[in-house]
Amino acid sequence: MPVKGFQFSAVEAAIKKPGRLDLALIFSQTPARVAAVFTTNKVKAAPVLISQQRAKDGICRAVLVNSGNANACTGEQGMRDALTCGRKTAEALGLPDEELLIASTGVIGQTLPMDRFRAGIEPLVDGLSGGTIENVADAIMTTDSFAKLETRSGAAGGVPYTITGIAKGAGMIQPNMATMLAFLVTDADVEPAFLDRAFKEAVDGSFNAITVDGDTSTNDTALIMANGAAANPLITAGTPEGERFVALLHDVLLSLAKLIVKDGEGATKFVEIRVQGAADHADAKQAALAVANSLLVKTAFFGQDANWGRIIAAVGYSGCEMDQGKVRISFDDVLMVQDGIFTGGDAEAAGTEVLKQKEFTVTIDLRIGSGAATVYTSDLTYDYVRINADYRT
Repeated sequence: MPVKGFQFSAVEAAIKKPGRLDLALIFSQTPARVAAVFTTNKVKAAPVLISQQRAKDGICRAVLVNSGNANACTGEQGMRDALTCGRKTAEALGLPDEELLIASTGVIGQTLPMDRFRAGIEPLVDGLSGGTIENVADAIMTTDSFAKLETRSGAAGGVPYTITGIAKGAGMIQPNMATMLAFLVTDADVEPAFLDRAFKEAVDGSFNAITVDGDTSTNDTALIMANGAAANPLITAGTPEGERFVALLHDVLLSLAKLIVKDGEGATKFVEIRVQGAADHADAKQAALAVANSLLVKTAFFGQDANWGRIIAAVGYSGCEMDQGKVRISFDDVLMVQDGIFTGGDAEAAGTEVLKQKEFTVTIDLRIGSGAATVYTSDLTYDYVRINADYRT
């Protein structure tokens, strides 16, 4: 079911390679509540700094996004250019500047081609009547091999509503809110404080639980716009409708996050790293990320080498509390390590078969507490090096 009250547009402004959409617009026909999270990198792109400030007001009518140029590390010129792009677009839409958020993704350190931006704004706004969210999903891609879009439907007080989200990302992925952008729109009417809290919690369990290469971008942005066009009774915390909204929101975000990992630059494996029995959740996540980001572990996944030693070593240096004599490690349902000791040659052969699959789970049971966390990662391949070795050429 389409999301009510939103319009979309995308054009080719020649910001990146010819023949590809690269400038996009999301527009709410009525004022929308907004919740957003941004990169924790201390180096932040100009559009992030602008949108961070504007999102604090909690109202957003439009999002302008480009790919092919991050407008990061471009100094005062970059800030002026971002503000100019936003102002020109807001004027064309008849909006105050503050109701438009800006996002960019692409190469760091290059100033925006402003003549191309200016030329693209009029056709971008004119195209709102005929554009689709799929067009926007295509326009925000950089090294992505496919567009990422997820939709879920729910109801509040018997009134149906829809949540739709798009994302981009394949490399420079460990968001910490990677280069990652995500935009969600919903026609549900949601209480502002509840929307903000629910979105941030859902991001923590989705985009903050993935890694492709351990890099946190200068441009990471994830936001949701809720315009209430469904005309449902207000969704609030502590209600069945609120719980349902949270579940749907988390499902959309987690599905998008998994698609980012599956599209990891050059990736051939999608791996779920589960840590359980940790002292607490923080320890579990710390250990899971250490394993998920280990280059030796990721290359072993690529080589289909059941090298559990690299995994237990990564847990050991992660800084989490552990007793190596209690650790269990399994590949899917194959127990590789019991009480910190290899279970034998049969497990080696069975574990290798598991690693031949495109998707599998590594479970690490520390057996010292009740803390648990899951992180999603990919393998590290020759193609990842190739893609990133000539990214700017």
